[in-house]
Amino acid sequence: MNPSVIIVGAGPVGLTLAINLGRQGIQTLLLERNPKPQFLPKMERCNARSMEMFRRIGLSEPIRKAGLRSDCSMDVFIVEDLTKPPLLVERHPSIDQFKAKISTCTDLSMALEPYQLISQYTLEPLLKEVAESLDCVDVKFGHEFVKFVQNDDQVTVTTRDSNGVLADFEGAYLVGCDGGSSPIRKQLGIKLRGEGRIIKLQQALFYCEELFDKLPIGDGPGQGRHYHRADTEHTFLIMQDSTKHWSLHAVAPDAESMKKKFEEVVGFPVKYEMISCAPWHQNLLLADKYRDRRVFLAGDSVHLVIPTGGLGMNTGVGDAFDLAWKLAGTIKGWAGPELLDSYEVERRQVGERNVGASRYANIGRHKWRAMSSPEIFDDSESGKAVKKALLEVADSEQRKGNRMIGAELGYRYIDSPCIDNIPGGPEQRVGEYNPTTWPGVRLPHCWVKDSQPIQDLIPETYVLLKLGSDLLETKLFREIFEARGIPFTEIDISSDRIRDLYECNLILLRPDMHIAWRGTYEPTNALEITQVATGFGRSKS
Repeated sequence: MNPSVIIVGAGPVGLTLAINLGRQGIQTLLLERNPKPQFLPKMERCNARSMEMFRRIGLSEPIRKAGLRSDCSMDVFIVEDLTKPPLLVERHPSIDQFKAKISTCTDLSMALEPYQLISQYTLEPLLKEVAESLDCVDVKFGHEFVKFVQNDDQVTVTTRDSNGVLADFEGAYLVGCDGGSSPIRKQLGIKLRGEGRIIKLQQALFYCEELFDKLPIGDGPGQGRHYHRADTEHTFLIMQDSTKHWSLHAVAPDAESMKKKFEEVVGFPVKYEMISCAPWHQNLLLADKYRDRRVFLAGDSVHLVIPTGGLGMNTGVGDAFDLAWKLAGTIKGWAGPELLDSYEVERRQVGERNVGASRYANIGRHKWRAMSSPEIFDDSESGKAVKKALLEVADSEQRKGNRMIGAELGYRYIDSPCIDNIPGGPEQRVGEYNPTTWPGVRLPHCWVKDSQPIQDLIPETYVLLKLGSDLLETKLFREIFEARGIPFTEIDISSDRIRDLYECNLILLRPDMHIAWRGTYEPTNALEITQVATGFGRSKS
């Protein structure tokens, strides 16, 4: 049987998309040019929104078990080296501490799941194993994309295997999750625009079994996850999920220079091994388009950000979750044409916003780094003056990169063809999250009763939430969805507290838990709202 969807690229985005499609019974072929997942330090954190989405498909706990242990500090430091008192400390709760805060939250201000530090080389094999366990998903590593041809009915993809043998695969749709240099995007002639090749750095991965346990706890920086060295070479040490692997970024010419940088930032003798070292460029780029007929793009193929703020892979995971249910609904035959159209409308605005957020954070980091000089490492009066001036700027500017809660949780799909759009709407801020049930947002997390989150009550269908002690009698939505064979669930929550938190009696949710419509009473135009939410559009009459 030919697959319904062919995915090129088995990074976190492609794997997440394949898993979501496979769970919904969609025949999926996942192609990857590498013979196996690469042991390279790329992304290192699933943010709160990604963990909420992974919880929806039963993967939040496996990801936590595979990632950094839950008691570890997530603090961030600016340092001279790890033996000296830190110049600046940003305190961040451990996973255990964050979970405790969430458990006692009585409003809508927090996500259901805290972030999780997990290295990409840990996450990819985990997701690969899940994808391979699904009967509907065929995972083929060692298959390099060569070209595709699309027509009105299908897409044909040509690949080359490790022996140089060419093969053709046919499917209804193609999704390019093939990275920043995306051959699929290039064949489509879609341009990336913005700021490219801003700075060239080296990224090295080190194995050092003893460093974490030897990190100074007294006068030194202590245990944390990020250590920015206050030099002019943008040196940045990152603890990986094992606490034994460390990645290092710096402006440096080669691997030997990176070894020296590692020794400088650590500041005391340790045994270590360099596993890999390769150059990379900072980019802030967004694709002009996310789709061409039967071919879609997701992840780094359409948006490239600087790691500052942790929005790269996490934005791609959002792309995958959004596209999966829309493809599934289209293939199963219950969705209108505007459902797939809404993918680009919704996700490109998020990509644009997150590229801007990354730019905002990176400008802040560059401001304080530009004030550094070699004198900062001298115990001289001029060195102390440089430190003082740098820290006055860094105290506000450095923190911008770790204040992305609004970008993570507060994005709203504006002018989507599959949302009952209301003119106006609350301002979307990158650095703060102001929960709302305005159509287009994700449903904010709240506890229903007995530590039961509302998210766990909501299946992956369209859902009508009925809230309040005096539940409304409703039937229009149910009759319309059932008549059209569209997956639909009604959920009664007899609680005035929940009703008051969400400030409405009725909320219509899409399968991705984004709010399509809200109201005080069942609307007389329920048919039109249903048509909009399922991609058939508003009546033209």
